[in-house]
Amino acid sequence: MRNLFFDKGWLKSGGFNKPIIGVGNLSVGGTGKSPMVENLAGLLKDRYKVATLSRGYKRRTKGYILAGDNSTALEIGDEPMQFHLNHPEITVAVGEERIEAIPQLLFDRPETDVIILDDAFQHRAIKAGLNILLTDYSNLYSRDFFLPTGDLRDQPGSARRADIIVVTKCKPDLNETEAKNIRAELDIQPHQHLFFTAIRYGSPYHLVSRANKSVNKQMEVLLVCGIANPEPLKKFLHEETLTYEACYFNDHHIFIIDDLNEIRLRYDNMDTNEKMIITTEKDAVRLVKFGDELKDLPFYVLPISVSFLFAETKRFNDLIINFIEEFNKSVEKV
Repeated sequence: MRNLFFDKGWLKSGGFNKPIIGVGNLSVGGTGKSPMVENLAGLLKDRYKVATLSRGYKRRTKGYILAGDNSTALEIGDEPMQFHLNHPEITVAVGEERIEAIPQLLFDRPETDVIILDDAFQHRAIKAGLNILLTDYSNLYSRDFFLPTGDLRDQPGSARRADIIVVTKCKPDLNETEAKNIRAELDIQPHQHLFFTAIRYGSPYHLVSRANKSVNKQMEVLLVCGIANPEPLKKFLHEETLTYEACYFNDHHIFIIDDLNEIRLRYDNMDTNEKMIITTEKDAVRLVKFGDELKDLPFYVLPISVSFLFAETKRFNDLIINFIEEFNKSVEKV
């Protein structure tokens, strides 16, 4: 009903004289929004003054907050904290009501050229100039069901509002025939652009010292993980290490000292000489507060990034840059 009211114009969407890029999905978590936001930030930050605006899910604060030198994941949320640490050049802000937060952000950072809205596909009070919709290759929205039977929080037909649809977490060897079949299944419209991406894993770095260390086939790993969909990470460790065991926590889990004691005990009980602990960047921002307790452990963070299949990185980047440039030209004319 809410979507219908917006579609009919009975509920109004507000706009701003800034190019706004929305990144979101139709399901609950696990589609790769954070890596996509970071990909966009990395693409744009050398050309423009970039800001990200998130809800700040599971933070222990409310209202609008601008990230600063002393910000923590408890204050602004784990994903925004990850953006803040990985891209200190950009502005990172949180606020549940984006329509109210954007004016505050622009007051604080009037030099802002472009705003990236994180997890905002359903936040229709703001009219994003460019909507990027993500769907997991292993759970396409066309095959999913509404909560609680499935993971959908929005109707599949809402995908027609997207300008760009990205099928994430694909197998790296996805072939053209499979891609064509997915295009047909998702019923991609003439105005929409479809892309396929896979996860690219980087070199692990120590949670405290930031020193790099690679994994190998002789390595035994303890995985510390509190994310919505750990399956791709488990597959990576299965292929790249001798073996692994895992300490799983709920998504957005707030770690306490008892968790650290359990992790240390599990690590000490691993009967091998070549071993390490691996966690995700999202979990790391909630663990870094225990730096003194972790500095002597081989506790490493495994970074990930977006890899576009079928050599379509340039086409995607061009679409983003062209949107911003065309938007700015239209504002100048007015």
